[in-house]
Amino acid sequence: EDMPRCAELVKQAQGAGLKFKNKYYVTPGSEQVRATIARDGITEVFESAGGTVLANACGPCIGQWNRSDVPEGEANSIVTSYNRNFAKRNDGNPATHSFVTSPEMVTVLSFASSLSFNPLTDSIPTPDGGEFKFEAPFGKELPPSGFDPGRNTFQAPPEDGASLEVKVDPTSDRLQLLTPFSAWDGKDYEAMPVLIKAKGKCTTDHISMAGPWLKYRGHLENISNNMLIGAVNAENGETNTVEHLESGEFGAVPEVAARYRDGGIGWVVI
Repeated sequence: EDMPRCAELVKQAQGAGLKFKNKYYVTPGSEQVRATIARDGITEVFESAGGTVLANACGPCIGQWNRSDVPEGEANSIVTSYNRNFAKRNDGNPATHSFVTSPEMVTVLSFASSLSFNPLTDSIPTPDGGEFKFEAPFGKELPPSGFDPGRNTFQAPPEDGASLEVKVDPTSDRLQLLTPFSAWDGKDYEAMPVLIKAKGKCTTDHISMAGPWLKYRGHLENISNNMLIGAVNAENGETNTVEHLESGEFGAVPEVAARYRDGGIGWVVI
């Protein structure tokens, strides 16, 4: 329903000679949605106004936005209809203010280029010197021609994989074969140092942020280097700075955790 409603808003603006003033990205929620909006001409509507339809995969919602229009550290604002707006969530920039709103509001604000724009009362100057005002859009809950399932990319595994061998380049920084963890010795864990006590909000983004780190999702050791680097240490109020209790030295959370591991010392996170 969201896609045709937004497409109708785009058509209204195009009828007045307007194009997007800001970068406008659309992320289909599935292969079925991608194929359906392509078949029904909705993709063409977005692109004809200057928008970009992304792949039906994880993108800016989890920090996979390779953004180039704003330097890191420069204060700016974006509006999205994704469901999360933690610091650095979308583009890795801590100075980006991300406002969550409806797909329709994202669309009209991309034409107005102003966060204060109210489509119920405000208008946008047109190239011919007139004024354009949006009308409330309509979108059917289901596509009239049904959904297009799109491409079937599933590859079934072999019925018997006993003879298969998984080969991974030992020098790869993106893939790593897993080795078994040490078995539990049946005893309670005692006298374990606290690696970090997280202060305040500690979400999945603070624990293991996505973004460029996702390229290491097949390499446990490398992706572990982002562990808790966004969490605030309750002991000093800083991020990614914890004390190695045996040496008294401070280091990044993953670095200190690795030192404990290499020394045969378990640790706990609070």
